[in-house]
Amino acid sequence: MIEKIITLENVSLVDFLGIENKNIAELAAAFPKSRIVARGNQLMVKGSTDEIVQIDDIVQSLLDHFHRFGRITEENVLNYISREKEITRGEASGEDLILHGTKGTPIKAKTPNQQKLVQLVKENDLVFALGPAGTGKTYISVALAVRALKNKQVKKIIITRPAVEAGENLGFLPGDLKEKIDPYLRPIYDGLNDMIPFEKLQYYMEREIIEIAPLAFMRGRTLHNAFILLDEAQNTTPMQMKMVLTRMGPDSKMIVTGDVSQVDLPRKQSSGLHEAVNILKGVKGIGVIELSEKDVIRHKLVRDIIDAYAKKENNP
Repeated sequence: MIEKIITLENVSLVDFLGIENKNIAELAAAFPKSRIVARGNQLMVKGSTDEIVQIDDIVQSLLDHFHRFGRITEENVLNYISREKEITRGEASGEDLILHGTKGTPIKAKTPNQQKLVQLVKENDLVFALGPAGTGKTYISVALAVRALKNKQVKKIIITRPAVEAGENLGFLPGDLKEKIDPYLRPIYDGLNDMIPFEKLQYYMEREIIEIAPLAFMRGRTLHNAFILLDEAQNTTPMQMKMVLTRMGPDSKMIVTGDVSQVDLPRKQSSGLHEAVNILKGVKGIGVIELSEKDVIRHKLVRDIIDAYAKKENNP
């Protein structure tokens, strides 16, 4: 058995734990093989790794619920226990479920190509996921990274993308470097907010368990025991692509996503994504998946918009 201490911050212990710790008693009853003891503002949990992960997820969900609504009932505790048990059963049975979002929404691979992406990541340490906007390549990749972190398969998540202007000039945006770059990373933040409770996500980011940074910050590093996502990779130069691919350390996985039809590099600059796929295709341990307009899961018009632009490009 192993032990974990969960600190209950910024909560009324009486309201959170319940009268005579009734809420924690309900949680302990659901995991009879583990031991849960409340001491002050800490929960001491002893048990197997799998059960501790489940208990921690439930407690973090309850903390998020408390911070939103100001109270916890026994019914809330039982609902979160039931949801966590359902998630565990789904993962164990090998269903398409990747994980449940913060609102309990199941996050799944919804198309055959998305399912193939999930399988390729399982079988390979490096996967290139190519496709137009709206195909879910980034969202599914973020979900796979979060699941790997949750299941203790990696110790951290590193998400990066090149800071290339798409019609705007970074130099004219207000703020420091982080404030200039954050708008480019907004789709990543949106995905993480769907998948990890707010308080827990803040904790992860403050301790750099989840790190989101521009591509330039990757230079010179070796990324051990990490799940790495390089997003918008069509805007990397060949030199940048080689740099980031060679950052992989032991026990790491990497997904590279991009849309080769939306390159924002200067006209004479070739895309590192296009070159890397051509060079590395067929290398053992590297998977490549090409998603298409058939995988678009945004508004139904997005698929028609992609089709219309494709026809225009083919018939100028």
